[in-house]
Amino acid sequence: MKKRISLLMLGLCLGLSLLAQLTIKVTAIPANTPANASIYVAGTFNNWAADNTDYILADNGDGTYQIVLTPAAGLVKFKFTRGSWETVEGNANGGFQADHEVQYNGGEQTVALPILSWEGSSNGGGTAAANVFILSDNFPIPQLNRSRRIWIYLPPDYATSGKYYPVLYMQDGQNLFDANTSFSGEWQVDEALNQLFSQGDQGIIVIGIDNGGASRLDEYTPWPNPSYGGGAGAAYVDFIVETLKPHIDSTFRTRPQREYTGIMGSSLGGLISMYAAIEHQDVFSKAGIFSPSFWFSEFAYSQVNELGKQHEMRIYFLAGENESASMVPDLNRMYNTLRSVGFEESELLRTTHADGQHSEWYWAREFPAAYQWLFANTLPTATEEPQHAVVKIAPNPADSMLHFSFPPDVVAPQFALYSMDGKLVIPRQSIVGKAVDVSHLKSGTYLCKLFAKKKLLESQKIVIVH
Repeated sequence: MKKRISLLMLGLCLGLSLLAQLTIKVTAIPANTPANASIYVAGTFNNWAADNTDYILADNGDGTYQIVLTPAAGLVKFKFTRGSWETVEGNANGGFQADHEVQYNGGEQTVALPILSWEGSSNGGGTAAANVFILSDNFPIPQLNRSRRIWIYLPPDYATSGKYYPVLYMQDGQNLFDANTSFSGEWQVDEALNQLFSQGDQGIIVIGIDNGGASRLDEYTPWPNPSYGGGAGAAYVDFIVETLKPHIDSTFRTRPQREYTGIMGSSLGGLISMYAAIEHQDVFSKAGIFSPSFWFSEFAYSQVNELGKQHEMRIYFLAGENESASMVPDLNRMYNTLRSVGFEESELLRTTHADGQHSEWYWAREFPAAYQWLFANTLPTATEEPQHAVVKIAPNPADSMLHFSFPPDVVAPQFALYSMDGKLVIPRQSIVGKAVDVSHLKSGTYLCKLFAKKKLLESQKIVIVH
C-alpha cells in the first residue's frame, strides 16, 4: 500500500511539474535586427547570463519567438539580448529598457511582448522608426504558395497602454517606412503617425505587406488584362482576410471589427485595395485609394455595380493632375459609380492636386490627411470588446465534435480553422450536417473562421480539450 501511495505521489508531482512552465513569447522584433540573429533571454532564472545558448528563443517561423521555462514561483525578471549585453534590447526610443517583470504563479503561464529596439543601435542607415518591426521575413501565403516580408508599426504607447487599436493594412510595405528598402522614396508612415501621436492622436497599428516583385502585377490585379496578364488578386486578398488578419488579431491588441479595420494602397496597390474594400465590406470599413490603376480592367466598375453598398464605408480617393491623362477621369467615374449604388457623399472624399504625380513623395505628403479623415472618431479602447456571435458553436471547449447553429438566412456555410499563430490547420470546407469532427486535433485554442456565400461571416475562438 505504501509503495502504491508513493507511486501515486510521484505521478502527481510529475504531473504538476509538467504544468509548471512559463512561456515567454516575443511577438515582434525591431526592423533593424540583423538577419538570422538569435534572440536570447537573460534573467533571474539563469543568473542574468546574456549569452547562455540554453536560453535562445525558438523561431516559430511566423515572426514570433518563444521559450518555455520552469522557474520557481514568484517574481521573475528578464531582458532580451542578441547574445551579449552590448546587444541588449532598448525602449521605444532606443534608450534604456527596464527589466520586464512577471509575477509567476507556479503553473502554466504565458507572457507575450514585442522587443521595441536594440539599445543604442542605429538603423544601419535605414530610416524606420524604433516602433517599426519586421513581423516576419517569410510570412506564409498559403493561397499563393509563397511567402512575404511583413512589417508592423505599433503606436508609441503600445507597450505600456494596454489599449486595443484600430488596424490599417497597406500594400507595398517596403515603401512605407524605410528609405533603404523603398523603390523610389518612402511614404514616411511611421514619422507621420508618430508626429500626429505627439499632437494628441490616439494611434493605430499599421501592417505593411511587401509586394511580390515580379509577382506584383499578378497579385494586385483581381482580373486579367488582355495585354498585361495578371488576375491572382482575389487569392492575395483572401490571404489578407483569411490568414494575415487572423494572425494579427490573435497576436496583437487590435479592435478586429470592420468598423476599426482599413486598407490602403497606391497605383495597382490602389486597385487591389479598392477590390478588397468592396469585395469584403464585412471586413473593411475604410479604404485609402491613391492614384488607382482603374484602367487595368472594366471589372473594377462592374464589381461595384454587382455588389453594391452592403455596409457604411469611408473611401478616400487621391489623384494628381500630373499623372496620366485618364487618372482623374477614371477616379471621377469610380466616385460616380459608388454614388449610383447607394454610397452617400459623406462616405466618399475626392482629392486632386495640380502638382500631384504618380510618385512616393506625393503619396507620403498626402498620407496624414487621408489617415485622419479615414480614422476620424475611430479610437483605441482600454478593454477587449466582446464580439456578438451570429453563429453559435457548441460545446466550447469541445473534445470530439463541434456543432454549429446558423441563422435561417445563412446558405452553404463553410469554415476554416487556424492555430493562434495564424497557421492554417483545416482548409476552408463545407460544414456537412452542421457538425465537424475535431477529435484528431491537439488540445489548444484555435480561431474558427466562418463563411457564407464566399464571404467572411465571423471569427470565433474555440478550445479543444482531450
